[in-house]
Amino acid sequence: MRMSIFVDLQNDFVDGALGSLQAQEILPNLVKKLESIDNDLIFTQDTHKENYLDTEEGKRLPIVHCIKNSYGWQIVPEIQPFTKKGTVIEKAAFGSTRLPSMLKKYDEIEICGLCTDVCVISNALLIKAFYPDKTIIIDSKCCAGVTPESHEAALLVMKNCGCIIN
Repeated sequence: MRMSIFVDLQNDFVDGALGSLQAQEILPNLVKKLESIDNDLIFTQDTHKENYLDTEEGKRLPIVHCIKNSYGWQIVPEIQPFTKKGTVIEKAAFGSTRLPSMLKKYDEIEICGLCTDVCVISNALLIKAFYPDKTIIIDSKCCAGVTPESHEAALLVMKNCGCIIN
């Protein structure tokens, strides 16, 4: 059985506070993928409170983003219709501590989304640590990093850690 995880496809990561051209460019790939797959789906949602700048993450990344219930926190309009076919989970950190318990029955876990070099890699390696014998697949055409260089570097690290990079 396969689970596909779509990481942080939110307005703030596409065209908002932390948005990028690369994130905008992968949206058609993501929509095409979602139109064609019929396996189980999880969508993660980076979620912060108003006091974000006072948090450890906020001190190291002082850009207010994904404040719960804000426009930037919402999943992008192109992806929202597909969330009805899956489960949406909020996460307060780069990696979701809820994901491992949701993946026990799956043999293959596919991951795509934003940002390759922050949240995608965090979740991939977290899942790999819990399930070293499960196949973890990263769809590189459906991921974007903070920069093209950091995207490629993260893909290499995940490959070195046993993930399959497509």
